[in-house]
Amino acid sequence: MLPVQDVNHFLENDFPQCRTRVEAFDAQYAKVRHKVEQADLRPGGTVSGPVMFAVADLALYVAILNEKGLIPLAVTTNININFLNKPDASKDLIGECRLIKVGAKLAIGDVFIYSEGSDKPVAHATGTYSIPQQSN
Repeated sequence: MLPVQDVNHFLENDFPQCRTRVEAFDAQYAKVRHKVEQADLRPGGTVSGPVMFAVADLALYVAILNEKGLIPLAVTTNININFLNKPDASKDLIGECRLIKVGAKLAIGDVFIYSEGSDKPVAHATGTYSIPQQSN
């Protein structure tokens, strides 16, 4: 398993636009936190769909990095997301990813997103990433 601080350092350097950070890793699991800010809200005072999508995508990405190593060229091939409940705009978003399958070329994961402090999911996503082949 990678140290959480190494992955956060990688994200800060290679994805400076990303404000979501890794909180925890376990085998085929990652937990991320996104601090919700005013720019993340849409009319009606809820967190926008693209923000929740980005949290899901990043949770899946870092769970794969934890399994495969820091492979910056791993890319999303598909994500399906269902928005389930209105997130609390005053709370951070928490994304929890469990990898379903990690193969040589593809990884598939399941992500639930919560408002901090709630056990009621605000979104659920499944996604597939393409893993580049390592050259020797």
